[in-house]
Parts: sequence; C-alpha cells; structure tokens
Amino acid sequence: MSNTALYTSNDFILISLPQSAQPSTSNIKADDWLNRELLEGKVYVSDFDIPEFQIGSLDSLVVESEELSKIDNQLEQSITKIVDILGGLSEANSNNYKTLPINSVPLPEYLEHFHWNTRKFKLDKSIKTLINDITNESLQLDSDVKATSSNYNNARQQLVAADRKKTGDLSVRSLHDIVKPSDFILNSEYLTTILVAVPKSLEKNFVNSYETLADNVVPRSASCLATDSEYCLYNVHLFKKSVNKFCQACRENKFIPRDFQYSEELIESLKKEHDEAASLENSLRIELVRLAKTAYSDIFMNWFHIKALRVYVESVLRYGLPPQFITKIIAVPPKLLSKCKQELTKNFGYLGGNAFVKDKKGNIKHNDSSLHEYASLVDTDYQPFVMYTINL
Repeated sequence: MSNTALYTSNDFILISLPQSAQPSTSNIKADDWLNRELLEGKVYVSDFDIPEFQIGSLDSLVVESEELSKIDNQLEQSITKIVDILGGLSEANSNNYKTLPINSVPLPEYLEHFHWNTRKFKLDKSIKTLINDITNESLQLDSDVKATSSNYNNARQQLVAADRKKTGDLSVRSLHDIVKPSDFILNSEYLTTILVAVPKSLEKNFVNSYETLADNVVPRSASCLATDSEYCLYNVHLFKKSVNKFCQACRENKFIPRDFQYSEELIESLKKEHDEAASLENSLRIELVRLAKTAYSDIFMNWFHIKALRVYVESVLRYGLPPQFITKIIAVPPKLLSKCKQELTKNFGYLGGNAFVKDKKGNIKHNDSSLHEYASLVDTDYQPFVMYTINL
C-alpha cells in the first residue's frame, strides 16, 4: 500500500470497529480488509493509537459524548481562524492546513503516527478532567491569538493611515517630504504662504485667476512645487489678512487649499510617526506569526486528542465493555470520500442492527420506533459504527 494518498488527501476518516467485526463481503478480518480491499487498496490506513481511559457511568459517558461533539467543532473553528490569519499574512494557504507542521513534523506524518501524549494529559485523570484540561489550554491559546491579531490589525490600520499621508495624491497626502523652506515666506509679520492642490484639468484656470481670488495676493508669486497623476501643487504668497477669503475662493473654484504650516518640528514629528507605525506593525506581525504557528500546532494536537476521546467514548457506548475495538485513520484519495463511506457502510452497516434504519433517500428515520435511543440523543449524523470525517 503506497502512502501517496496520505500526502495528497484532504479527506480523512476516523473509524472504530469491534475487534471481532468482519466485512459483510469477505471473511477476512476488518483490519486486513481496510488495508487491502477498501477502494481497491487506494486508501492509506494507519493505526490511530488510543489508550484506555477511566470510565464513569453510562450516563456520564452520554454527557461527555455531547460535550466532546461541541468541543470538537469549537477547536476545528479555532484552527480554521488561525489558518485564515496566517493566510492573510501570506504565511499559509488559507484553504490548506497541510502547509503548516504539527509538532515540527508534516501534518500527514503526525496523523500517521498519532499517539496520546501521556506526559501532557495523564491517564490517571477522568475523561471529564481530560476534556477540561484540553479545552482550557486550547481556549487560552485561541484567546491569545485573537488578542495579538487585534493588536496587529490596529497597528496595521495606523500604518495604512500613515502611508496614506505619505503616498496619497497631492490633495490629501502629507507634504512634509515635498516642500522645503525656500517655498515659504517665513517669520513675516504680514505675509504668509498658502499651498493649493489644483486639479490638472483646472491648472490653466488657476494660473490665470489666482491673483484675483482675494485682495493682497502677491503678483506672479505662484509656483508649481510638485505634480502627480491628478493634481499640481502650487504655493501662493499673500497677506495674512486675506488668507480666509483666498481659501474660500479656491474652494468655490474647485481648487483645494492645503492646511499646512511649515515647521521643522512638525516635519520631524510626521516622519517619526510613520517610522514608529512601521516598526510597531512589523514587530506585531512577527509576534503574531510566531504565536499563530505555535497555537495552530498545539490546538491541532489538542483537537486530535479530543477526537481520540470522542472515538473512545462513542465506541464504549456503541460496542460496550470491556473496550475491545480497533481504531484506524484512513487517508482518502481526492474525490473518493463518498465512495469510500459507501463501501464502509455496505460492509459494516450490519453493526447498527435495527437502529440503523434509513428511508428511500438514505436518511435516518428518527421517528422510527426501532431507532436506538442513544443514536437520536447524541448523534444526528448517526452511522452504524463509529466514524468521523475530517476535511483538511
């Protein structure tokens, strides 16, 4: 059996079967059938090593089953969000978990060799305690990523705002890196300088009319300081007492007076603001990438520990005590998931007995009196044996 499917698959099936189970179409052991005959051997099947856990009452197992289902979905959502965050930072393909390692090994390798981490989650604890330990750690990691992501997004917005001041068109951008002292009349009691962003289509009108827009405009004082694709930036010298009237007339003629007072201190402050915004954005980006990759790996491992607990609890509820069942993880080649599940149901559907009654469309008949009470209580997607589909 080639492990090509393991590294090309996005779909995996976790399955648990009684040790005594045999496929209905063959007299060989279930383990051998899964490896040799399922999809004509195109799948890759690995042991999914689950230890024995401390079991309480049947009622507690049913409650834990419901809780595990909810936590399973929560952790999957957390992982998806983290991958999306990393995708937005160009650190991962947001549609493919397998671009990131799990505990320093490729994801397929981690799945192939999964085993319970007894150092981290000790087996002398109850299932309920293990669920709480795994959940609390995962939620804290998720919370840390969310907080860091929020801080990064705020810093990113500040940098975008600073960049806009620096890179927008001449009607909005900061002008501190364009103008120079000689463009202004400085330290005069009566005279000052106004900067005006003039649409290129109106440049001729401005040049011909600026001297008459207000009293006391210095004749022939306008100079073009810069241009971009939309605007020309002009300076105009005039008496301070005429500034308000001049600016009003500019607006009426669709010229844009810029609120700018030349100051070496201001220029330095704006430059510092941009540099600090860029530095903060970069440092928070580095922190977010590091934290998200670590959290992804840890939450993914926790997710599969929850799946191990879920398979164990469901298997005990389905197959009874003592726990005697085999658990496998199956890597399904692309586009063959539906066919794979159909083959599994065809060969092991008998395990559901009368509880597994379907209508003509293949849906479980929940109102059928023969439906097992447990099936309708904890598993709306009831299968005749323990099986979970994982799409990565």
